[in-house]
Amino acid sequence: MPATAQKLKIDLSHLPKVTNPTFFPLYKNQSRYLVLKGGGSSGKSVFCAQKIIFRLLAERGHKFLVVRKVKADLRDSCFAELISIIRAWGLDDLFYIPTGRSSDLYLRCNLNGNEVIFYGLDDVERRKSLSGITSMWIEEASELTTEDFRQLDIRMRGRSKNYKQMILSFNPISITHWLKKEFFDQEKEDCTTHESTYKDNRFLPDEDKAVLEGFKDTDEYYYMVYCLGQWGVTGKTVYDGQKITERLLEVREIPPLAVGTLLYRLDDAERIIPDSIQFSEDKNGPIRIYEWPTRGNPYVIGGDPAEGGEDYCTASVRNNATWNQAATYRMQTDTDLYAKDMYALGMFYNRALIGIEVNFDTHPVKELTRLKYPKQYVRQKLDKIGKDVEERFGWLTNKVTRPMLIGEHVALARDHIDTFNDIATLEEMLTFVRNDRGRPEAQEGAHDDTIFADGIALQIREQQRFDIEKPKEKPKPLPWPLQDEEPAAGGIRSWKKW
Repeated sequence: MPATAQKLKIDLSHLPKVTNPTFFPLYKNQSRYLVLKGGGSSGKSVFCAQKIIFRLLAERGHKFLVVRKVKADLRDSCFAELISIIRAWGLDDLFYIPTGRSSDLYLRCNLNGNEVIFYGLDDVERRKSLSGITSMWIEEASELTTEDFRQLDIRMRGRSKNYKQMILSFNPISITHWLKKEFFDQEKEDCTTHESTYKDNRFLPDEDKAVLEGFKDTDEYYYMVYCLGQWGVTGKTVYDGQKITERLLEVREIPPLAVGTLLYRLDDAERIIPDSIQFSEDKNGPIRIYEWPTRGNPYVIGGDPAEGGEDYCTASVRNNATWNQAATYRMQTDTDLYAKDMYALGMFYNRALIGIEVNFDTHPVKELTRLKYPKQYVRQKLDKIGKDVEERFGWLTNKVTRPMLIGEHVALARDHIDTFNDIATLEEMLTFVRNDRGRPEAQEGAHDDTIFADGIALQIREQQRFDIEKPKEKPKPLPWPLQDEEPAAGGIRSWKKW
């Protein structure tokens, strides 16, 4: 036993050398959910096996569960990976490992009795016997449904001597997948997310790297998912998918200048007091700032109120002189509160021109009017009876304006992708595809609210100035007092009244 213990000590001291640096800090991570999203050959599955073996040796009282959708896939993936780590670390004598293709999938640490059991979700009968689970690894978690995940989460309950952790590893096969919504689109309590690509795997041979990089010219989907580790899009996007993906990679490295909300006070008439508007930082706020309002700069705001259900009320702020995306707003809220937020946002950005879509709800425009917002977009409408042209507030999307809005927005993304700063907007552009009839629309399960808000901003900009106003110069003082001015103490008037 002393020799074995000494051998174990030596092996574990080499963990930094056998672990990819991007994963090494996660040995100490104790979040209930450790979510490893990564491209092909990023080393995430190897690390999952490494961490399980490490914990089997360092802690007592464990019953690890390793899960895949189909039981038959476990032997040549997770089971083989764990055995590979045991042997690479020279720990064969410390583990019971069944042999033969027909043997049970099971591991036991002889040092302390810790166990690893393997389970496929297609093994319905065994599900009832899953108890006493202290931690688990779900490989290829993208194969699971939300219900599968919930059921497994329930199994990891009860008291334990050690922290309980569910490790999920997967390739980001679809941007509309429930995993994205569950772990990446919101901050989930007691959860750590991690992203990796083949570039993070220092042990990957050059020929394997070449295969992944070769997808850039042969398969856009494989390149996005397995090489770049980005969420995949299965339909043919209306936008230039490669340009959007490259821009996404850039903006993910550049956080917003601020995230928060606009606070304000109301007067006795329930109108916003302009001077009371101020920005307050809040990591869960609906507003993302990419350019602070600059004196003299003209801004335009396109808005798309929610149509109900899971839709968001959105807005996009653009600098009308540079066309830089200055800010975005995205929140599930009531339309009257949305209108007040738009008032505050518009006043914050130098009394920006605001155009709100009125297809399904005119209340935001009416509320902006009641609040006496100074600059709303005006459209012209022909009175069919009197043949007169009427002017109405708000943007109307119809069979004429919709194709124009989409076409010009696609052109802007093609020619000036560097003006797009918002991740949500870019991700929606990736899932904006043509349906079977050729009509551009959001892929099933995706949204297009921010696309249309940004597109509206582009369409209404003609009603806002394009130039940056220079501050007016103060008149230079004259060397003598004017007629109605008094001379300085002890001074004498240089001229008399006529």
